[in-house]
Amino acid sequence: MNSNDSNHAPLRDVAQSPEATARYLADIQRVLLDIGKNLETLQLETRVHCRHTRVEGDHWYSARLRALPVDRQLAGALKDLRALSDGLEKSAHKRHAHDEGVREVARKRQEKALEKQRKKAAALQSAPEPKEDITADQRRYSGPKSLYDLTDRETA
Repeated sequence: MNSNDSNHAPLRDVAQSPEATARYLADIQRVLLDIGKNLETLQLETRVHCRHTRVEGDHWYSARLRALPVDRQLAGALKDLRALSDGLEKSAHKRHAHDEGVREVARKRQEKALEKQRKKAAALQSAPEPKEDITADQRRYSGPKSLYDLTDRETA
């Protein structure tokens, strides 16, 4: 495909290979982890600043209570960032497992087809010989086949 094609998507090649997908997601995860480190530092610095910003007449806990919404918001952002990073790792594993599953399906189908051929060949080899038609006279003089045949016999 050339780059002038209107259907060419930049991540199509990455999506088609589990190894390329894993590399791409690992790169994104590294960036997110770097951002996470910066957010952690920002969270600590913001916490220190907000908790030490006091107004005249505050109780000892007033500054801390005013800082809680900021702390919670940054903690939530860090939690979401960690979840996103974990999700990227899981998706790389799922992508790899998908390709293994596809290969496994193809292998199982081949095995099933071979087994079907083996069963057909075995059935053809062990097919019983066609029996001759037995006439009524031959049936009369043969031995009884079941208890019901005994009741139908004529006595001499």
